[in-house]
Amino acid sequence: MIKNIGVIGAGTMGHGIALSFALYGYDVIIYDAYENQLKKAMTEIAAELDLLAEEQFIGPQSIPATLGRITVCSDLQQAVQDRDYVIEATPEILELKQNLFKQLDELCPKHTILASNTSSLRLDGMMTLIADDRKQRMIVNHWYNPAHLMPIVELSCFGNMPEELYAEVERLHASIKKQTVKVLKDVPGLVANRIQQGVAREVFSLIEMGVAEPADIDKALKFGPAFRYATTGQLEVADFGGLDIWSIVGDNLLKEMDNRQCANELLKQKVAEGKLGIKTGEGFYKYDEAKIPAIKKQFMKKLIHQLKASEYYKQD
Repeated sequence: MIKNIGVIGAGTMGHGIALSFALYGYDVIIYDAYENQLKKAMTEIAAELDLLAEEQFIGPQSIPATLGRITVCSDLQQAVQDRDYVIEATPEILELKQNLFKQLDELCPKHTILASNTSSLRLDGMMTLIADDRKQRMIVNHWYNPAHLMPIVELSCFGNMPEELYAEVERLHASIKKQTVKVLKDVPGLVANRIQQGVAREVFSLIEMGVAEPADIDKALKFGPAFRYATTGQLEVADFGGLDIWSIVGDNLLKEMDNRQCANELLKQKVAEGKLGIKTGEGFYKYDEAKIPAIKKQFMKKLIHQLKASEYYKQD
């Protein structure tokens, strides 16, 4: 049984993953080589728990209990020597992950399952340097940001892991109220990111063509397709609309839509200009620097409300 969790990397994804497991009773150790990053992670976790309590998603008494289940550590061996499940959330650099997993293979107990939060690197490439026995205990375990609020976790089922062990990993995530997506083929981006990029490609193209202002394009998505997508999948939508209609509209419309194979030039131009979004004060929208903390908080609040509502729509 999986009881002790290790998280490698205390950044944006790592600290959110750690919070998620600790909130539901798991003992968690967060490893990072940088002490300042570990301190920052604990500060962020405390603030996020405060917001969850403020929005009545958890009770105030859960905060000290959750924080008490998290230990930070800057010594890799000490961090993983007794862990049952270790997930890395490090930069998307293949060589870095290969070497990290080699270390983890050597330092972790034989029963430990090793997981990667990657969505862009192949599993077989990341486990090149580990022992054959451990390859049966390795999985892609991709979370969405912010990890403690987004209920999806994509799990690889590529044939290397025995079915009973995969089922144990599924149960682990079900115990922290995550919806798992079983990914059967090792493709870049897995499932959710590929769907998201398909939507984003058309959205950026509409901006580039001047079809509508950014606010109206976002409105069309939020109160059109995304309004249904919050509770209904695309294939369900197609079934309800009629596959004959979807076939006709596809024939008529898809040839008119963006089919480029790289990032939109408008997007690249904004990156070149340093307009990276909220972190630089301007992207497709402009942000008052003094209001950014409040804007981020409101964004998190909306996700918490949506997470509450999603409890009613989970499939059995």
